[in-house]
Amino acid sequence: MPQIEEAQPKYLQIAHFIRDQILRGDLRPGDEVPSERQLAADWKVSRPTAARSLEALSHQGLVEKRQGSGTYVRSLEVNRRARELYGRARQTGKIYTSGEYAVITSAGWLEAPDHVAEALGLVKDRRAVHRRRITNNQDGPITLSTSWFAPDVGQKAPKLLDPERIQEGTLMYVENMTGRQGSYAEDRMCARAATDEESADLQLDCGSAVLIVHHVVFDLQDRPLEFAEATYPPHRWAFEQGYPLA
Repeated sequence: MPQIEEAQPKYLQIAHFIRDQILRGDLRPGDEVPSERQLAADWKVSRPTAARSLEALSHQGLVEKRQGSGTYVRSLEVNRRARELYGRARQTGKIYTSGEYAVITSAGWLEAPDHVAEALGLVKDRRAVHRRRITNNQDGPITLSTSWFAPDVGQKAPKLLDPERIQEGTLMYVENMTGRQGSYAEDRMCARAATDEESADLQLDCGSAVLIVHHVVFDLQDRPLEFAEATYPPHRWAFEQGYPLA
């Protein structure tokens, strides 16, 4: 059993350990995860605590319970672009590859739209810090994206308000300034027609199809740390997923 920060509730320690196994690929889609009984014995906790850890994994969309059978890893659709950006920033200190660059078109405080407020858990104070950017390479725009952060994050990370690039990327900068670490992310994707503003920014014909990704990063306490909305032009994305045939 690994050494995990004791400040976390025990059920979250268990859930995060299993979640990391899933994200690393140690547990693959369709694999059965340990039962409540097994988790209780392995981690020396009560059955209700073990059950709560599996419930947390279910809420994160990582596992599903099959009546009379057990709990299994769900098939996951992964936004590889977001994972690659974050991994590159951690390894090299730079978020973009050679030839890529971002233009920050706006930054500062704004009243958060309903879907942003819901994702960040904003209730009374709906103000949030936003950073809107267009990422390009030699072939033109790659993506249009806006990152949103709750007021407490904006107060501790003042560079978010400045329309200058943050070399290590906004998330790593926020982690360093707030002491909160990104732990896992959830992506929701859909396709729709581009708005007039998106068409102009991405150099598309009006009505072109675009991919919309809503990306939420959670910290070690399962609190939302960043909400990002990205728009991808049709020639810049594809779904990639590996899965067993048997």
